[in-house]
Amino acid sequence: MTLVHVALVLAVWLGLWWLNTRLAAQARTRWLVPVLFGVTLLLIWELAVRLFGVSPVILPAPTAIWARITSSAPILWTDFVQTIVKGALTGYLLGCGAAGLTAIAIDRSPFLQRGLLPVGNFVAALPIVGIAPILVMWFGFDWQSKAAVVVVMVFFPVLVNTVAGLQAADAMQRDLMRTYGASYRQTLLKLRLPAAMPFVFNGLKIATTLALIGAIVAEFFGSPIKGMGFRISTEVGRLGLDMVWAEIAVAAVTGSAFYGLVSLIEKGVTFWHPSQRG
Repeated sequence: MTLVHVALVLAVWLGLWWLNTRLAAQARTRWLVPVLFGVTLLLIWELAVRLFGVSPVILPAPTAIWARITSSAPILWTDFVQTIVKGALTGYLLGCGAAGLTAIAIDRSPFLQRGLLPVGNFVAALPIVGIAPILVMWFGFDWQSKAAVVVVMVFFPVLVNTVAGLQAADAMQRDLMRTYGASYRQTLLKLRLPAAMPFVFNGLKIATTLALIGAIVAEFFGSPIKGMGFRISTEVGRLGLDMVWAEIAVAAVTGSAFYGLVSLIEKGVTFWHPSQRG
């Protein structure tokens, strides 16, 4: 019977794989490829759990996770607002904004460029499990400490990418701006910032995932009785794995949507860049 189950799972996987390759080869249906790939993973997951009798404590089925999401929607919404809206989004906006302003200051000051960037690399290498408890003690157990963790996590990736982007403008283009008598502000706004946008958005996209990870992990070290990290740690202790996976699913969908939104904005801002053509 086990061999029959294995053969069934493989047959479904190969059939959907073949369909996916056919869709990927056609430009009109190429957008269906990631959707079908996700459906394939969920279907194989569901079949494997059902056919092989996997315990829900080890791995609940996608249908069980969906049932938990629908039945616990108010709790999940409260956790979403606490962790994502208040903690992750606030920290993301503050951290990325501060990184952009600091990058401009570094660009104008060789001293800061030589002194602050090495310090930034050092801070970026610090483990989140080390800095999160400290920031929780400094800023309290509510969302402010989670936002502070997110600021630390997103600040330096965005800073490094923005500083690199500000150096991306060609030397001849800078000389031309000087020939026209352009000030630093005019050169920055009309030449260097537009040229830096691909680098800036690269940092912003990296920061989207870091923001979610930082806000959720920070809640493991102290939070009020709500939040995604708090719910995950609590439900793991109670063996409520369906709720844990429900929180993970919400975080994954939110992270993907956040990343997609930033990518969509990037396409509108950097339409002129070769990476956005075709």
